[in-house]
Amino acid sequence: MLKANRFSSPFIILTLLLTFSVVAEEADNEAEAKLEKANQSVPEDELSWIDNFLNNLGADGEFDPDKLIDFSFLPGPFYNPEMDLGIGLSAVGLYRVDPEDKQTQLSSLVINGFASTNGALGVTIANKTFLHQDQRRFYLDAEIADAPDVFYGVGYQDNYDDDNRSDFNNRQFSVRPMWLERLSETSFIGAGFDFSYAQASSIELLESDIDTDILAQDSRSVGVNVMINYDTRDTVLNPSKGRVLQLDAAWYRQALGGKTDFESQSFLYSEYLPVGRSGNVIAWQLHGRFTQGDVPWDKLSKLGGGGHLRGYTSGRYRDKQMLLTQAEYRLNLPGRNGMVFWAGVGTVADKVSEFSSDEILPNVGIGYRFEVKPNVNLRLDMGFGDGDSGFYFNVNEAF
Repeated sequence: MLKANRFSSPFIILTLLLTFSVVAEEADNEAEAKLEKANQSVPEDELSWIDNFLNNLGADGEFDPDKLIDFSFLPGPFYNPEMDLGIGLSAVGLYRVDPEDKQTQLSSLVINGFASTNGALGVTIANKTFLHQDQRRFYLDAEIADAPDVFYGVGYQDNYDDDNRSDFNNRQFSVRPMWLERLSETSFIGAGFDFSYAQASSIELLESDIDTDILAQDSRSVGVNVMINYDTRDTVLNPSKGRVLQLDAAWYRQALGGKTDFESQSFLYSEYLPVGRSGNVIAWQLHGRFTQGDVPWDKLSKLGGGGHLRGYTSGRYRDKQMLLTQAEYRLNLPGRNGMVFWAGVGTVADKVSEFSSDEILPNVGIGYRFEVKPNVNLRLDMGFGDGDSGFYFNVNEAF
């Protein structure tokens, strides 16, 4: 089992990745020549059956501007103990709002669905629309699901204990639109809305004696939020250079239709550093989420899952405050292939003043990338944490 205090400084992670990048850069010249050769057009009759199969699904690595939305469809089987055997389907669409605007980055619509043999069902939607030569942006995230979940209590000490696991069925629905207006060449300001509903049922304590009363009440949270965004990335979907600094504050109130009053603040800084001339990138991130008030169980800050510290079960580590940092080396391979190697640390606490170096959760991992559309990657990740692990099938990068 990994020891958390061995990873107490996020700068160790970045140092290791920078060291690796120096070694990798020596091979960039040779890799670049191979990459250019591999990326040359190949006659259709010389394509492998896999390439032909993917092309028939629209995953050809190209964008067709003549289509209203140029979609790719990517099926993928999965298995995990909670949902048994299942099938996932990702629909990835790119489009231009103004066909004459060739400079603005492509807008995207990603729809992920899943179904499993034990009845789990779910659909998520992630939409990013760039308007009026990127003077305005509209983001929309939505989710509806009825699937198994886990609860280990609240706080690091309870969450860390494997014996505290409880299983339950989580029925949830959420929708989060956000409108952004450009203030300058590199900055935006925006406002949005958040509606979330969650219902826990079929709670099984297993061997746990953790109090699960917090799950007894259905959760309904309704709030408004404001965002300030500084963004120099070359593209939002899969940046190869630049940085983003984002501050987000939300107020949830019963007067708006919610069941409780609480607030949340989110801080995000991500940077993308190109390495050599072959498209390799070092990406790193610092992210925190902080809440106050009567926070329902589904709106507590969480670690784990496919974005926040891959390698830990989503929903296992939760509390009012969360802080994490993670870094990746993104290696460009010939054709439309790539690999990533990452490491990170994170922690949760009831108060910011209670963050402790003795309660840090480390993670490492490796992943494969396949470009299905310009700047849109299918990602297969395997993450390892302190006594936990996870496999992830997603579209677009974790950060």
